[in-house]
Amino acid sequence: MKIAFIIHSFPNISETFILNQITGLIDLGHQVKIFALYNKSKKIHRDVYMYNLLDNPLFYKIPNNRFCRGIRAFFLFFMYFYKSPFKIMSSLNFFKYGKNSLSLILFYLAGAFLKERFDIVHCHFGPMGIYGAYLKDLGLKGKLVTSFYGYDLSQFIQKHGDSVYNVLFEEGDLFLQLSNNFKDKLIKLGCNKEKIIVHRIGMDMEKFNYNTKNAGVDKKIKLLTIGRLADKKGYKYIIKAIAKVIKKYSNIEYIIAGDGPLRAELETLVDNLGLGKHVIFMGLIKDDEAVKLYEKSHIFILPSITAADGDMEGTPVVLMEAQACGLPVISTYHSGIPEVVEDGKSGFLVQEKDICAIAEKITYLIEHPDIWIEMGKAGREHINKYYNIKVLNKSLVKIYENCLK
Repeated sequence: MKIAFIIHSFPNISETFILNQITGLIDLGHQVKIFALYNKSKKIHRDVYMYNLLDNPLFYKIPNNRFCRGIRAFFLFFMYFYKSPFKIMSSLNFFKYGKNSLSLILFYLAGAFLKERFDIVHCHFGPMGIYGAYLKDLGLKGKLVTSFYGYDLSQFIQKHGDSVYNVLFEEGDLFLQLSNNFKDKLIKLGCNKEKIIVHRIGMDMEKFNYNTKNAGVDKKIKLLTIGRLADKKGYKYIIKAIAKVIKKYSNIEYIIAGDGPLRAELETLVDNLGLGKHVIFMGLIKDDEAVKLYEKSHIFILPSITAADGDMEGTPVVLMEAQACGLPVISTYHSGIPEVVEDGKSGFLVQEKDICAIAEKITYLIEHPDIWIEMGKAGREHINKYYNIKVLNKSLVKIYENCLK
């Protein structure tokens, strides 16, 4: 099959779930072309190099500066116009497509799709699906598939309203959800349930080796969180919980790997609580660095919350990776997380923002290291059964094939 991926930015170190689909489809013999609006490459996943994806004809030539975007569009107009006058002129129909046309992004995408025809056009995240719907309205051939992941069914809807996806629901052929929780949300928004399939995001089990965790209360116990330093990750609640736990157990080291807008605020909180000796900010890391952190840590924590702006998680990949490596985890009853973490089996789930409950579960795991191995095994088995990317990619191919039929 010939498959187009429409994504916001590429390469993006935080979206390994999309990269895993791209490389998996290539391994299965399919042709994948990436259309990304922007280039985001501070740190690049090793698979991007291994599969020569930077040589893949990428489309991230949309200038951020609106003036430069307009100047470049002026010259491209003459290049594209003779190939398909109707499509190009229609993409500039500001009355029909609104700000999506005014921003010229639809024009750039329309021009990029003039040359080729695809069997499947797979849009990742709802807003990219809207562009896909407009492209289909302009005459784009191929089945339109859209995957939703989190913020696109929370923050984005809160900002733009419940009807924001109406055109996508009408034009789209298939919608992939990563959890049953999100499937229900999509149906409530008006999507035809017959067009929805729950297809989980996955991880490469071979890249994350299982190892047993052992430590006594007299040894240093390493807690770990990996992710963007954003409100929905709930970092401040971990930090405040640790401030409670160290009153009894001072042998704690909490490692925060990742970067983001809340870093300065979180560092200030750590200083104010006198936790400078216990909390380490590592900044942005690569995938191989993440593997080493999982191996050296004892407990993984991610107390996700619904952010003030409505942003929510989907099913965080780091929770899958941590369990695959044998780590007991502590997380929250949030979004699709209860489908990823089996409460009481592979870890513990608490209510959002419950500092005391987080502190209680950390303390319990410190005092009961004998259950770490049992939880680690249960987590590995659960992730391998439901989130193995190799199995999921084969399933994705069957989903595409059925869609084409």
